[in-house]
Amino acid sequence: MNQGPRAAARNRAALVAAAREVYAELGLDAPMAEIARRAGVGQGSLYRHFPDRDAVVATVLEENVLQVEQAAAAEGATLADVLAVLTWHLVESAAFIGLLRAEYATVRREELGRAGELGERVERALRGELRDRGPLPAGSLMLAVAMVSGAVTGPTREDRERRALEAWALLGVEVGPVRPVPG
Repeated sequence: MNQGPRAAARNRAALVAAAREVYAELGLDAPMAEIARRAGVGQGSLYRHFPDRDAVVATVLEENVLQVEQAAAAEGATLADVLAVLTWHLVESAAFIGLLRAEYATVRREELGRAGELGERVERALRGELRDRGPLPAGSLMLAVAMVSGAVTGPTREDRERRALEAWALLGVEVGPVRPVPG
């Protein structure tokens, strides 16, 4: 039963969650119809919220970055806590890995600028609240993130998480329980 405008916020949240899931499995070129199908909405609803693929990707990435920023801003946040959230996004989202390594990708100029801005926000979140509380020397944190993101491979979520945690351990970095939001 169509619930009209009352369902808009719920549909949007379902679309973002579905997009994150679909992108993790199929990459950024995944069919838009698959996102709508997984969200349990029609394609019309998808396009009312997001006019094109770039808008969906931008929204997913923006929400990922916001969650990392929230983790960093939480009272008593530790580097391990924030890296747990960051690692969750690396494990779940090929798009997020691409964002953090955008300077190496061949993307349109406007996408590179947006990716660079989001990557800088992640770096500020990691450094801002956590300054001088981590094992990595200044200037090495985003290099470590890029190195770990390169290790996040595997056919299952569990494989990708295991590899990410092994990579952090090789760098001597402790990561808290991997989860999507601070808690």
